[in-house]
Amino acid sequence: MGVSPQPEEASESRLWHITLSVAGDGAPLGDVRRALEQLAHDHPFLLTSRYANDHAEIRYWEEARDLHDAAAVALRLWGEHRASANLPPWEIVGLEVIGRETYHQRIAEGYGRPPASPVGVHPF
Repeated sequence: MGVSPQPEEASESRLWHITLSVAGDGAPLGDVRRALEQLAHDHPFLLTSRYANDHAEIRYWEEARDLHDAAAVALRLWGEHRASANLPPWEIVGLEVIGRETYHQRIAEGYGRPPASPVGVHPF
């Protein structure tokens, strides 16, 4: 007879790799860069951002109980930081949430982009 997990064990947080894509009307590149740098300062788990004048991609790790929680937090990130980071009024156009094991498996198999390097805010 197996031992079933305790409720505390079942609700432990895990790491999720998030890729959030946003797009909208063009904005000055310097303004976009400054806004993404402020977002990285406000959200310390931000790994890297790539940007152009009309779109950006943000990649980071999120700690959450499950995929649903990680996705919910990711979907709120842009809107919650729009004013404090002076982000452009762009909309979320893409979201990928994958578990740490899947992320590392993809990298090991040669699929997907390797870990963000260099870390920070960079143009496309």
